[in-house]
Amino acid sequence: MSGMRILIIEDDQEAAGYLAKAFREAGHLAECVGDGLEGYARATDGGYDVLIVDRMLPKMDGLSLIGGLRQQKIETPALIVSALGQVDDRVKGLRAGGDDYLAKPYAFSELLARVEVLARRKGGGGASPTTLRVGELELDRLGHKLTRNGKEITLQPREYRLLEYLMQHAGQVVTRTMLLENVWDYHFDPQTNVIDVHVSRLRSKIDKGFDAPLLQTVRGSGYMIRDSAR
Repeated sequence: MSGMRILIIEDDQEAAGYLAKAFREAGHLAECVGDGLEGYARATDGGYDVLIVDRMLPKMDGLSLIGGLRQQKIETPALIVSALGQVDDRVKGLRAGGDDYLAKPYAFSELLARVEVLARRKGGGGASPTTLRVGELELDRLGHKLTRNGKEITLQPREYRLLEYLMQHAGQVVTRTMLLENVWDYHFDPQTNVIDVHVSRLRSKIDKGFDAPLLQTVRGSGYMIRDSAR
């Protein structure tokens, strides 16, 4: 979806910085504040599509912050993130005026999906397909078989996971953060070129010898697989 304006209210500066960077990579504008009072003041100014509110904050806790906004008739969707995660705490969060609740630790890809849903609400999924196609490229997920224009291509397990994730998001920019979390199960940046190496190997297997390249690097953002002939 088009770029959102997100306010992250989180006192853990490292976690907030990670989220802001990941949201920016996904094409959204993210701002951070480190305590509840400042977060409340910024949120009352309006202009945000979604608020991400930590449950435990200095100066004003997250539930009081959201409750205060709702009393002021400010209905900006708010997603609560919390290390507690018990059912009664989730109920308290939703009753305080929160629109969604996500327990820590969480994957950024899930947070992003939930934020996008909340933003759509402000303004019936089906079963996952067993075959993915991008142009001449076809991935049989049940048989773990990959072909392009009828020619079978052999992939290593990590290459398979990488390609499957890219094909599930065909036509969309997939950021490095999304790949680290969903293909490598990292929830931090290991500061290595592991993604570049695997993308290079995958590109040589699926594009070499064919007229139209499918796997593209989106400079400064990530990668995209799409049928360039269309």
